[in-house]
Amino acid sequence: MNTMDTSCVNAIRILSADAIEKANSGHPGLPLGAAPMAYELWAYHMKHNPNDAKWENRDRFVLSGGHGSMLLYSLLHLFGYGVKLDDIKNFRQWGSITPGHPEYGQTIGVDASTGPLGAGMAMAVGMAMAEAHLAALFNEPAYPIVDHYTFVLGGDGCLMEGISSEAFSLAGTLGLHKLIVLYDSNHISIEGDTRLAFTENVQERMKAFGFQTITVEDGTDLQAIGAAIEQAKADTEHPSFITVKTEIGYGCPAKQGKASAHGSPLGVDNVRALKNKVGWPDVDTPFFVPDEVYAYYQSLGARGEMAQAEWESLFSAYSEAYPEKRKLWNAMHHGIDKEQLLKDDLFWQFEDKAQATRSVSEIMINRLQERMPQLMGGSADLAPSNKTYMKEGGDFSRTDYRGRNIHFGVRELAMSGIMNGLALHGGIHPYGGTFFVFSDYMKPMIRLAALMELPNTYVLTHDSIGVGEDGPTHEPVEQLAMYRAMPNMIVFRPADAMETAAAWYTAVTSQHTPVALILSRQNLPQLAGSSKEALRGGYIISEANKTIPDAILIATGSEVALALQAQTVLQKQQIAVRVVSMPSMELFEQQDEAYRKAVLPAFIRARVAIEAGSSFGWQRYVGLDGATVTLDRFGASAPAEVLFKEFGFTVDHIVEKTKQVLRK
Repeated sequence: MNTMDTSCVNAIRILSADAIEKANSGHPGLPLGAAPMAYELWAYHMKHNPNDAKWENRDRFVLSGGHGSMLLYSLLHLFGYGVKLDDIKNFRQWGSITPGHPEYGQTIGVDASTGPLGAGMAMAVGMAMAEAHLAALFNEPAYPIVDHYTFVLGGDGCLMEGISSEAFSLAGTLGLHKLIVLYDSNHISIEGDTRLAFTENVQERMKAFGFQTITVEDGTDLQAIGAAIEQAKADTEHPSFITVKTEIGYGCPAKQGKASAHGSPLGVDNVRALKNKVGWPDVDTPFFVPDEVYAYYQSLGARGEMAQAEWESLFSAYSEAYPEKRKLWNAMHHGIDKEQLLKDDLFWQFEDKAQATRSVSEIMINRLQERMPQLMGGSADLAPSNKTYMKEGGDFSRTDYRGRNIHFGVRELAMSGIMNGLALHGGIHPYGGTFFVFSDYMKPMIRLAALMELPNTYVLTHDSIGVGEDGPTHEPVEQLAMYRAMPNMIVFRPADAMETAAAWYTAVTSQHTPVALILSRQNLPQLAGSSKEALRGGYIISEANKTIPDAILIATGSEVALALQAQTVLQKQQIAVRVVSMPSMELFEQQDEAYRKAVLPAFIRARVAIEAGSSFGWQRYVGLDGATVTLDRFGASAPAEVLFKEFGFTVDHIVEKTKQVLRK
């Protein structure tokens, strides 16, 4: 290691330690130990341009161990990404662009929000899949316009979490050779030595997954780290896993190699000792970095600017040589035309026959396949049940990355993390399917999608006790309430084909919000009053037979048909009832107050909500005087029609419940 490289590595350590000390909060262990590998990667092996953090052909970098965020912020500051020294000094403070964990969209140069350990590993796999797919679609001889790597850095915690194993198993199966994992192996977790709970041979596990495995014995040896990265790049058949043996808290005499270095500030005296240990030229001035270090980082960053200029020249020539492919590129990197899709009669056209909304969703996917070349996705080994297969899309596999159907395997958690990576990469609109009840496995990564404002589409079928004989383990009850409670999330439970089309329209035109489509297993009738008004989240699907209704029935999904039948019975008994279909509470709440009051007038307090799921959340619409026909217990194993009857989802029960509310 030459003197300048040494100073550049130590600059990362010092800035990280000082920022954490000033905040009196943070995790110094990873930045101190992993600084050499991060510097070597960013300085000499990673293609990136500090002046354009969104350059399409840049290498991606994910810090899966997001608690070590000061490592990334120090790199972004030193390379000149726009993270100023004042931002470093405001680490973890209100309004700062240097929050406790890296947040996509908040800090320039952060490619993914990380924090839940292992999540970054799955997102990196998704990014590598996107690169492989786009390269297969667009590259031509002499025109490698999509040609970049995905690097992800994580530690023992990331490898313990099951999501990393799920994702890496698929990455090995797919032979994603442009995925390179840097494993910060320091054998320390919060509770102490990892031998307490983690004794497996990680390298052998990764080899079994299909990775090339490389080990760097000394995590301070830049030359060895660089050679390992180049060896990883040279393998064009397998993803690579580089174990870099480090010491947590490196350079701090009192804490190096100890669990105490993981998650607490070093302390003033220990920061001074660190600076003395590494030979820092000024141990008294916090956040001091020599001018020559800044200048050297700037010279390194200039290489990326040159690389982008070369690529842009190549891309310009490519666009002239292959104008149709350039047109496709533009289509895949921009959203679908909302107005055109809204007026597309064929998109909204269906047979007048009873169909499961999962089956209608399959029709929509295959219609969108032609209209959205960026649409790509699949299912957690449930495509025949979820109806998620694009019939002309081909299969994404190690022998054909052009395919648009992804076989995620029985890996719901990894699937949802990979979807995030696909979306973060750009050029892909991902969708993923499973049974609604198993979205429990997906929830942490869906939460990250909502946090990062990624418009992913989740196809969640078998939406209720309509699952039937499979019983309560397969029958969702509380999941609707769970996802409705999530910020920046749209939940859409359609009642028929028209509403399912509206659900898909919402999903593919969303720009900053993930959308969950909650779809039925059983056939549902086409409803006479359903319309594009479903795009407003809630609408009057059938008006009462007098000017001011006596009561309002509010329903979603399969229960809307029940509400309409109950309306007919009630009106024969001289009780005027309005039926409101409420496929998406979130979209309804986005409407202006006048519209919401027109659909649900405040003075009509006799209301009944009908949904084959938890009552939680319906109080906002039925109020203290209303009631619900819902399910606040687990389901059972029996034919669906029996379950709906036994749990009170019948016309007679809805009629009686409405009368009870009116009597109150």
